[in-house]
Amino acid sequence: MADIAAPTPSIPDSMQGVLATGGPPPEGTPDAAVEPAQPAPAPEEENACETLYIQNLNEKIKPEVLKASLRGLFKSYGEVLDVVAHSNLRMRGQAFVSFSSPEVAKKAMKDVQRFPLYSKPMQISFARTRSDAVVKKVDSGHYDEHKARRDEHKKTTRYTNPLKQKFRAKRMAAEVDGAAAAPAPKRPNVQMPDEYLPPNKILFLQNLPESVTKDQLLALFSQYPNLYEVRLIPSKKDIAFVEFIDEGSAGVAKDALHNYKLDGENKIKITFARK
Repeated sequence: MADIAAPTPSIPDSMQGVLATGGPPPEGTPDAAVEPAQPAPAPEEENACETLYIQNLNEKIKPEVLKASLRGLFKSYGEVLDVVAHSNLRMRGQAFVSFSSPEVAKKAMKDVQRFPLYSKPMQISFARTRSDAVVKKVDSGHYDEHKARRDEHKKTTRYTNPLKQKFRAKRMAAEVDGAAAAPAPKRPNVQMPDEYLPPNKILFLQNLPESVTKDQLLALFSQYPNLYEVRLIPSKKDIAFVEFIDEGSAGVAKDALHNYKLDGENKIKITFARK
């Protein structure tokens, strides 16, 4: 995240009231600012919260795609109550993910910390307060009070928040001298799971029946346009590569045939090949 104008989330209604540990913006404060992204510290036990604040996300990914990816990544840990991500200046590269309990959030943060989603290692910390979605789920009787308190906080800090003033000063400085953004902190090189690989015109097939033939795969994938080639691996009969003329055609075939039971029993796994 840029050192001179770090994006500050403009927290939407579904996530108003979420303040991330170590410097996320006051909830519901659209003009608040965020300090430059730093490696997420290991939170103290008493700071555990149902909501995670995530920084250093790939800003080139559309918000809806990013939210779907985050939901898919975290759903194995428990119910995901809400995911918030926006493309505006102050929310760019950041998101909030809410769970039903602090224990679930803690486990998810421990396992997923520094995971390179779309080639950028995520920096994750606990939020300081509960999101609207969490309050509705686990403490619905106090939701109106929670929302009123959040709205009042928004009004009182809209023009006086020191972080917002600091952000304005940095933004003006950036416009004047065009100072370069600070480089992102180095992270360990963690290999991205196959499911999150970027699009490729070549598909990688796994869990194939050992008796599968090239003709069978040709017949299966030729239903989709722009098929170019099918390549079997003689020394590894349960995998293969299928190449299309372009990435779009490969994506259509991948979405249609992933988990297809070629032999009536085992589901074949289809992902984009690594580049």
